Amino acid sequence: MESSGRAAVFDVDGTLVDTNHLHVVAWWEAFRQAGHDVPMHAVHRAVGLPSTDLVAHLLGEDRDTDQDADISAGHKALYGQYFDRLPPLPEAGALLRRLHRDGWTVVLATSAGGAELSALRRAIDADEAISATASADDVDQGKPAPEPVEHALELVGVPAERAVFVGDTVWDMQAGSRAGVRCVGVLCGGIPRADLEESGADAVYADPAHLLSALGDGALA
Repeated sequence: MESSGRAAVFDVDGTLVDTNHLHVVAWWEAFRQAGHDVPMHAVHRAVGLPSTDLVAHLLGEDRDTDQDADISAGHKALYGQYFDRLPPLPEAGALLRRLHRDGWTVVLATSAGGAELSALRRAIDADEAISATASADDVDQGKPAPEPVEHALELVGVPAERAVFVGDTVWDMQAGSRAGVRCVGVLCGGIPRADLEESGADAVYADPAHLLSALGDGALA
């Protein structure tokens, strides 16, 4: 299916919903319960990687991999406590609805699935504007591999040259760059502007509200 339109692909955590630091605390506690003292700033830099990759990134390839599943399950249980109150970032839903009205095909590309994805979509509250969702369950490799972005575009039949990917981490910018799409960074996930630009961001905005206010002449004009 080939579309003549254009696609705006969005990461979700830290981009549309203010969850990065909730993830940091949940991962920190999961590591602590497994006997690992991992600094929160290091966890923060790794947020956005798929669970197994995040554990490997923080504990190293020589870790006891038998613990991986328990650490991931611990994070999932701890983070799940927040599902009923995940805070959307300013104007996140309004941004998606406006892009949809302006003729963009809006797609989510996230490592979340199941109940977590449902909770995130409730927080954004713009289901009518979202054409498709590419979850980590749908691809072999998560970000920074290009597959999540490529899969998102396949779902809506839009070629990379007619797409923009909006995200908040270096993993997002690397994935988008490798997929051949224009990358837009947001600072609301807590990653510095310079890091996003070095990883491939063509433009950087504060948050969804800033991106919405700049739609007329910005990266999504």
